[in-house]
Amino acid sequence: MLENTRFHPGEEGNDAEFARELASLATLYVNDAFGAAHRAHASTEGVARFLPSVAGLLMERELRFLGSALDAPRRPFAAILGGAKVSEKIRVLENLAGKVELLLIGGGMAGTFIKALGHSVGDSLVEDDRVSFARVLIERSRQGEVKLMLPDDVVVADEFAEDANKLTVAVDSIASGFMIMDIGPNTGRRYSEALRNCKTVMWNGPMGVFEWEAYSQGTRTIAETLASLDDATTVLGAVPRQRRFRRWTCRTR
Repeated sequence: MLENTRFHPGEEGNDAEFARELASLATLYVNDAFGAAHRAHASTEGVARFLPSVAGLLMERELRFLGSALDAPRRPFAAILGGAKVSEKIRVLENLAGKVELLLIGGGMAGTFIKALGHSVGDSLVEDDRVSFARVLIERSRQGEVKLMLPDDVVVADEFAEDANKLTVAVDSIASGFMIMDIGPNTGRRYSEALRNCKTVMWNGPMGVFEWEAYSQGTRTIAETLASLDDATTVLGAVPRQRRFRRWTCRTR
């Protein structure tokens, strides 16, 4: 058993010597860390250059669930995307928009979509170079290609802090000096109602700054809704703000 390799400076830099040192401890490399396999780090991609390598049984199970969810999903099929940036999820958005019946947007990336609707977003996180992409997706929804759901109310705060002054406002009423921190309660109810009949749901990224209790309700509402589904396959992925860990859970009920 080794110390968490993230503490070593050579891990995230995929240092060849550190990878070689790790490889010297074994004769075979089994990667069963689905949540880290996408990263080219010394203990994942690096070690595989020095040892015979195979995928583990958990990796196989995760890939089987993901494959069936994407290639032959039970319908209705919904995707929920949150987190900070549209740019990090453009390929996911483009891919899923043609496959799902329902696409729900939350988290910091909602600011870019709200701006694409023509509303002021105050001091919220916005990727101005992605607003045009958001407009295209909104227009595709209006044409009936996909049902895109955006927040109609949000929790905003006057600074990025857990104890900041916060308000719940409509998306067309975000004042200067305030920033989006979570989806609002009405949006949570709308999203939950829309998800209740879904048979496959994929979720990546929180609905707000869920690490702080004051802005965790949107994420909690979605999680509780998915947990209550009686007959659905859910694939959940969460990326905390620090982006240090990724967890995926696959479940069939």
